[in-house]
Amino acid sequence: MKNKVKLLDVVALTDDLPEHELKRGQVGTVVEVLALDAFEVEFVDKEGRTYAELAVKANKLLVLHYEPEFA
Repeated sequence: MKNKVKLLDVVALTDDLPEHELKRGQVGTVVEVLALDAFEVEFVDKEGRTYAELAVKANKLLVLHYEPEFA
């Protein structure tokens, strides 16, 4: 799987999570692997303060890349 989520990956939400007041596109960091398809993701503001930390299924996450990936 090309978009495999790993510990410390920077990820974005692919769906709104209204129960946590999070919107599609919000960016967080994977801080713990809970299962093959579930991850603890921490969301912080520009000041570095955590505003949410929760378990998120892999199918709700998009791994962000800052370097080009070669096929």
